[in-house]
Order: sequence, then C-alpha cells, then structure tokens
Amino acid sequence: ANVEAFIVATQARIRHGGDHCCYSPLSDLIQMVERQYFMDTEWSTATETYYATLLHELVHWTGHTSRLDRQLRNRFGDDFYAMEELVAELCAAFLCADLGITNEPREDHAAYMRSWLYVLKQDRKALFTAGSKASAAADYLAALTGATAKAETAAA
Repeated sequence: ANVEAFIVATQARIRHGGDHCCYSPLSDLIQMVERQYFMDTEWSTATETYYATLLHELVHWTGHTSRLDRQLRNRFGDDFYAMEELVAELCAAFLCADLGITNEPREDHAAYMRSWLYVLKQDRKALFTAGSKASAAADYLAALTGATAKAETAAA
C-alpha cells in the first residue's frame, strides 16, 4: 500500500496494456504490461517485480524536460541511452530499498551491463554522474510524494 501511495502521489500518467514496459517522453506516459504478466521468482514476488519495474520507468519519467530535464545526450553522445538506463537502475534500487521492495536482477540486465561497462571505461566519472542524477531523481520523487517530510517527522 505504501508503494502504491508513493506512485499515485507522483501524478505520473500510467497506462496498462501492450507487450512491454517503457516510458515515452513524447507522450509523457509510462506504459506497463498488465500485472498478471509479472511472476514470482526465487527472490521476489510478482508484486515486487511489478513495482520494481514501475519504479524504474518512473525514474525515466523524472528526466522529462518539464521535470529534471536530464540531458545526458550532450555529455555522452551515442551512449546517452546506456547512461539513462544506469541512472534509472541506480535510482530504482534506491527507491526499492527505501520502500522495502526486493529488486531482483532481470535477464535483460546483462545487456545493459555491457553498455554500462563500455561507458564507464570511456569516462571514469560516468558512475559519479549516474549516481548524482539517480540521487537527484530520488530526491525529486521524495519531494513530490512527501517522503522527505515523513522521514524527517519519523526521525524527530
């Protein structure tokens, strides 16, 4: 329930259906396959897998020009997609940890990792850039959802 409330509070447009999950900057829409297509695994429930994927797409949503305007293309050229995926994976991992979701590595991560390793070898500061952008996205989402205020209240 807390994860669902977090996502709803962002007011991101989310549509279910189709055969893949993605974020479309042109329509500013997160596309998710129906929940029944997510399965339990050795490490995660189907619900955790669904929400981990949705959080990943939500991180892409934060990069829209009307929000954080994440401009990785200017710095990383053709490798901007790999960097954006690294930002999304790092931030989704942060969010999953904060929200108590087990985030299992997916089969497509191996292909992503190859592209990340290439970028990281080309630019030794790339991981710091990705981490900084992921942290900014997490902070942005926390501010939208009131998570920062809740954490400060709990700490007091």
